[in-house]
Amino acid sequence: MNKTAMDIVLAARSEKHISGHEIRKRLFPDFFELHGDRLNQDDPAIVGGIASFHDRPVTVITTSRGHDLQERMAKHFGQPQPGGYRKALRLIKNAAKFKRPVFLFVDTAGAYPGKSAEENGQGQAIAQNLLEIGRIKTPIITIMYGEGGSGGALALACGDEVWMLENSIYSVLSPEGFASILWKDAQKVTQAAEKMKLTPKDLLKFKVIEGIIEEPADHQIVCDKIDQVLKTELKKLDQLSLDELVQKRYERFRKY
Repeated sequence: MNKTAMDIVLAARSEKHISGHEIRKRLFPDFFELHGDRLNQDDPAIVGGIASFHDRPVTVITTSRGHDLQERMAKHFGQPQPGGYRKALRLIKNAAKFKRPVFLFVDTAGAYPGKSAEENGQGQAIAQNLLEIGRIKTPIITIMYGEGGSGGALALACGDEVWMLENSIYSVLSPEGFASILWKDAQKVTQAAEKMKLTPKDLLKFKVIEGIIEEPADHQIVCDKIDQVLKTELKKLDQLSLDELVQKRYERFRKY
């Protein structure tokens, strides 16, 4: 069945969609979480730590929407605060120091837009990630597994490769926001989704991402497919020197 852009938006937001918790549990059963940004916050919307991947130490960072209502409110429904982005940057720097590859898994509607986030430097934290992650000398692969919203997602997708599950989206803002701005009518959300070119197929066509991962209903099969992509792509990145890695990363973003 050919899915419309809105079909994919709804699938990306569905409660049945795979979660960051599932990905960590199934792909990285020995995951050990590390906390804090070493400044003033431990944002629960970003869960990161150390694990092994085919007997190799890696750093794993995921966004987290939470499970029950109380946890979701604490995590701002998966929208990171400045401390979350600083935590991610700290863990990636630590990974480079100890020569660990980094895997990031992103499902966020965007950075938390609240007053407290702005007061604590949300824009600066995102900009710092874009600047510093872009030149960190270790392989970095991002997988969009749900929503990839605006700079909140981009700040976790500025490494060497970005892949998407087939029922995920990656865009400058939500279709509802786009419709409200362009037509002053949030009811035109379906039309907006088509115009925005936010589906994996659109983004692969425009060479914004490296590939699409099939997404059957069985979440274990989804994780097996993610595992295979990570294994294959990491092997390719390992063949580059660290200077070549950073240069190719620079060229990847300059082509936009």
